[in-house]
Amino acid sequence: MKHNIHTNTFTIRYFAKNIATVVGLVLIWRGIWYVMDGLDRLLFNGEHIYLAFGGIIIGLAILYIPDRDLKEIEKL
Repeated sequence: MKHNIHTNTFTIRYFAKNIATVVGLVLIWRGIWYVMDGLDRLLFNGEHIYLAFGGIIIGLAILYIPDRDLKEIEKL
């Protein structure tokens, strides 16, 4: 079986790019999570429930407003 060096390089670049994207997304969400926890402590004395419900409502609005539907949730 003959290996093509171009295919191997493409595969390594492809996975490296995707892994970098995933790591970037995880770091963004980690930062958002800590900011929200800080706001909970600052504004609501550590009670997560207020920002949790607010986050659900804002998240649903962000998904609903552009297309006027929630089909993005079906993909989960």
